[in-house]
Amino acid sequence: MAYRNGTYVAFDGQGTTNPTKSDMKYYGLLQRWNQSKSNTLTFSDSHKKTYQVQDTSLMVTLQKRLLERMKSSKNMLLIISRDTSWDRGLLNFEIEKAVDVYNLPIIIAYTGYNSIIAPKELSNLWPKALATRVSNGSAKCIHIPFKEKAIMAAISQFSIHSTGDNILASSYTTYTAETYRNWGYM
Repeated sequence: MAYRNGTYVAFDGQGTTNPTKSDMKYYGLLQRWNQSKSNTLTFSDSHKKTYQVQDTSLMVTLQKRLLERMKSSKNMLLIISRDTSWDRGLLNFEIEKAVDVYNLPIIIAYTGYNSIIAPKELSNLWPKALATRVSNGSAKCIHIPFKEKAIMAAISQFSIHSTGDNILASSYTTYTAETYRNWGYM
């Protein structure tokens, strides 16, 4: 069995290979934060742990590679933007497998926000698989803004290895307003 220490990052590619026209740009920013010595964000990216896939790869090959990455992951960071689709591409497949097969806690990072206090108000942004699993309570989630300090805190706090107060027990977990103030986001 693989040692599960990576963070699986998922986002909507919006049907394009142009990163400036999809949520891939946020993944790129995340990677830059992770590689910069001046930033506090450091994590083990599960996408770096297996062979890369080409844009011309068969869907079955791509899905197999994604499942290998999830198998070695301790959590999922799900990037949600206003452009995230309800039912397009592989994102719903990734969410479904992360929750139903690998029991990964999901860190939902919303772009364009400084704090997330009432995640139900953002449910119109959720992809179909996430909406279903939040609604039935099977997805254990924390909702945060796509901000470096919030992402780093959530990645280091919530995983399949968590114990005690660090176990996500709800689909609607958030940090407090005080925490956001301490980070300088409010």
